[in-house]
Amino acid sequence: MKQPSVLIVDDDVELCAMLEEFLAGEGMSVTSVHDGETGRTRATQPQPPDAVVLDVMMPGANGFDVLREIRRHGDVPVIMLTARGDDTDRIVGLELGADDYLPKPFNPRELAARLRAVWRRGRPGPAEQGPAQVGRLRLDPENRNAEGAAGRIVLTGAEFALLEMLARTPGEVHSKDALSQYALGREAMPFDRSVDTHVSRLRHKLEEAGAGVSIRNVRGRGYCLTADGDAP
Repeated sequence: MKQPSVLIVDDDVELCAMLEEFLAGEGMSVTSVHDGETGRTRATQPQPPDAVVLDVMMPGANGFDVLREIRRHGDVPVIMLTARGDDTDRIVGLELGADDYLPKPFNPRELAARLRAVWRRGRPGPAEQGPAQVGRLRLDPENRNAEGAAGRIVLTGAEFALLEMLARTPGEVHSKDALSQYALGREAMPFDRSVDTHVSRLRHKLEEAGAGVSIRNVRGRGYCLTADGDAP
């Protein structure tokens, strides 16, 4: 079986060396680069890595610049490394399309778990689940494909997982904790806005694609998906 490939983009050379050794022991093929420009080139090549671990603060092109370029080229999973307690960096990274974030300092086992989580939700779903349709939104989990009236909707792995969970049971309210477990592979942390930020991006993409659905926030309970015109 081919080892999953990971590109680490971080100017902390010692941290990269430690992560390379640890993740290699977890069965991953790891390459690290130490500036944003090189990271941007490696992450957007014709055969990109299976995941990118991307630090925010770097000289030259910072992590946000690199993430924007990655998202212009495709949907490779990206985990952002942020300063502990810096909510702004986390929110901006998620708004730009990061799949998840990890505040520094962190346990490398946690990074390995996050990587496995983004790969699990990026795999084709079991055929027995079958396609789902709500409004003009069509979901094909087997091929990880989503379409609206205007055509294909390009989604990250986390966005697809969130949308799939909501579309399977239209009108049913799902808690943020349940959505975080399903889409991010972890419990929602206190004051964690990850699910909210992914939902915000999803709403914009669904509207642009003419999907004919709305993701409703049911205060104090969570989110549900309904076809436009249906009662909340």
